[in-house]
Amino acid sequence: MSLDRFYPIFDSSDWLERTLPLGVTLVQLRIKDTPEAELRAVMARAQALCRRHGAVLVVNDHWRVAIELGCDWVHLGQEDLDAADLPAIRRAGLKLGISTHDHAELDRALSLSPDYVALGPVYPTILKKMKWQRQGLERVTEWKRLIGDLPLVAIGGMSVERAAGAFQAGADIVSAVTDITLHADPEARLRQWIEATR
Repeated sequence: MSLDRFYPIFDSSDWLERTLPLGVTLVQLRIKDTPEAELRAVMARAQALCRRHGAVLVVNDHWRVAIELGCDWVHLGQEDLDAADLPAIRRAGLKLGISTHDHAELDRALSLSPDYVALGPVYPTILKKMKWQRQGLERVTEWKRLIGDLPLVAIGGMSVERAAGAFQAGADIVSAVTDITLHADPEARLRQWIEATR
């Protein structure tokens, strides 16, 4: 299955309801600090929405719920990897994306045979506090050389205007969060993203 070049990340299924009809075909649901019963309901709704619109849903972190619901993809950060049952994830047939920020994390990720590798933050990000500084486009080029044919996701401070540079540097997929969710007109911004990446 080939993945779309545009990869928005949202924190609620309400965002999926707004954006999937506009043509989003690859989306991550990243929900933190939510009780598991509520989380399961939100993820089930997100999965149903994605299936209805023919989109790929990637579940951030919550691999147990992803397995229970029969989801197709899970994304794990480095700390999430410490607690995840990777054999169970693989037995369930889930595809795996892994975040990386330095060479040690990339080596660890590649040893786990992921289905994509994410590198970030490419640019400074306001989404969350990170100990890593801006990676820059040079690191995108280096990562792509190191991972070969494996899809590379560029994330962190990405905007429509920066997407072309990330692709030229070697990214296969560009991920965005606040460039959409904090925009005055998220739907219009999303259409710009789709136009710029198709």
